[in-house]
Amino acid sequence: MAGAVLLVSLLLISCLAASCHGATLSSLQKTLIVTASRKNGQVLKAGEDSINLTWSFNNSFLAMTDSAYKTLKVKLCYAPISQQDRAWRKTEDNLVRDKTCQHKIVAKPYRSSTSHNNFTWKVQRDVPTGTYFVRAYAYNSADEEVAYGQTTDANKTTNLFQVEAISGRHVSLDITSICFSAFAVVSLFGFFLLEKRRTKNSQEK
Repeated sequence: MAGAVLLVSLLLISCLAASCHGATLSSLQKTLIVTASRKNGQVLKAGEDSINLTWSFNNSFLAMTDSAYKTLKVKLCYAPISQQDRAWRKTEDNLVRDKTCQHKIVAKPYRSSTSHNNFTWKVQRDVPTGTYFVRAYAYNSADEEVAYGQTTDANKTTNLFQVEAISGRHVSLDITSICFSAFAVVSLFGFFLLEKRRTKNSQEK
């Protein structure tokens, strides 16, 4: 019994330690410039439309370098309007618990500060309807977040775009459904006439 209690205690301490030591967004330097080709308020259709993204190091940070940046991960993030009354999308300063950016766009090795990076991303079919922005994180060799940049301002109110999810209905499916319905009606009418004829023949005999 004592062993079980000790094990549970160790697990709780480990979880708390992981939560405490996780990077926070407020502690990261915003050294990346991230832009998106879509204009503010523009609507993209999931599974159809694409967005062109660019990112680079902000050279105005003269006292800093990006030599520690090893990996860059770009994510699609929910704007505040699409987080309201949705606890599963809640923003937390601790990035371990943060649910703002749930959709991965791309992860790739980080290129030097002199490079301008481009990536064209097709909106995935499983992206739900909502209002979004794009954020990029720079990671060090230990796979820890050390810097970031995003297409919107600190309050996440500018340069937002919308995604319209797939409705789940397609024209081809609708046509097939109509054809089957028509066939069912014709078949039922045919069986009715055939049964009526059989009844009439049996009565004449």
